[in-house]
Amino acid sequence: MEQSLIIQQCIDECLKCMRACNTCYDACLKEDNIDMMRECIRLDRECADICAFAASAMTRNSPFAKQICELCATICEACGKECQKHKADHCQRCAEVCLSCAETCRKMAMQMQ
Repeated sequence: MEQSLIIQQCIDECLKCMRACNTCYDACLKEDNIDMMRECIRLDRECADICAFAASAMTRNSPFAKQICELCATICEACGKECQKHKADHCQRCAEVCLSCAETCRKMAMQMQ
């Protein structure tokens, strides 16, 4: 696959993950047992922020895009694993998107020089 297509796919995945994390974050704040959702909420914020930053870095061809994508993959995986612990639909959807984004970011980082 051509590198520009790989970059665009990763940007798209990061933006999709950012949206899923923001949706999960907002829905978690409305849960009855918000204490139980504390770590999920925190990681949703971290993940949404790094995904937005990674997409921006790739868009501007940052010389740090590889490292940013590696960090993004790590945070997406942590968020995905935390969301998997909760039964709420928004958490399960978020987990799926986060883990997919982590995989895409890792592939992207491996492609970059």
